[in-house]
Amino acid sequence: MCKSLQASYRVAIESNVRRRRSQPVNYATLAEWRYQLRLSLGRREAAARAAGVEPQQYLLLLQIKGLEARSAVTIGMLAERLQIRHHSAVELVDRLVERGMVTRRRHESDRRQVVVELRAAGEAVLRRLALNSLAEMRAEAPALVTTLRRLIREANGRRR
Repeated sequence: MCKSLQASYRVAIESNVRRRRSQPVNYATLAEWRYQLRLSLGRREAAARAAGVEPQQYLLLLQIKGLEARSAVTIGMLAERLQIRHHSAVELVDRLVERGMVTRRRHESDRRQVVVELRAAGEAVLRRLALNSLAEMRAEAPALVTTLRRLIREANGRRR
C-alpha cells in the first residue's frame, strides 16, 4: 500500500475510533470473521500454487480478465488493483510473460503506458482457478455471510 494511502487510512481509522470509543466490541465475532476470511484466502492460495502459479500471479490474471472489457489494462492499473507498488506489478508481469501467460506492449496512444493482455495459457489457468474459487465460495458463503451480518448488526449498535 502506498504511503499516502496508508496515511489517509490511518487518519480515517483514528477518526472512527474517537467517535465510537464507548461502543462495545465483540472480539469473538471479529476474530471469527478474520479467521473465515483467512481460511478462504488460504484455500485459494493453495489452489493457485497447485495450478503452478503464485497467488499474486493468479490475482493479476484475474484483474486482467476482469478489467479487459473496460479498457486497455496497464501496469499502473494492475498495481492499483492489487494494492502493490508499480515495480512489484512489473515483476509479476515479467514472470508471467516468461511463462507465456501474458503479453505486454506499449499503449497505442500513450507510449509511456505498458498494456498487459492474457494469452491462452494464462486464460486456461485462470479459468480453472476461477471455477474452483466459485465452487469453494458456494460452500463457504453461508458462514461468511452469517458472520458478516452479525458484525454489521453490532457495528450499527444492535445485538442479535
